[in-house]
Amino acid sequence: MTDVAAKVIEILKKNARTPPENMSPDTKLLDLEIESLDLAVIVFDIEDTFGIEVPYNANEEIEEFATVGSIIEKVESLIADSQKAA
Repeated sequence: MTDVAAKVIEILKKNARTPPENMSPDTKLLDLEIESLDLAVIVFDIEDTFGIEVPYNANEEIEEFATVGSIIEKVESLIADSQKAA
């Protein structure tokens, strides 16, 4: 597991209403009972942790954030983009 993945999972566990003992990239956010307001808090926490800006609109991008793995992929992509820009 990458450092990014570990940190994202830690953030999700902190904000999930029912965090499972074992969270994997295939874990669905619905299974964690994460609602849209919770997801907004998670996005802010991710931005603060990684120093990135996550373009997020709950109505448009909910599918991009459907699983733990999709969030990890998005964060890794945003980190790579920000490093290229720097």
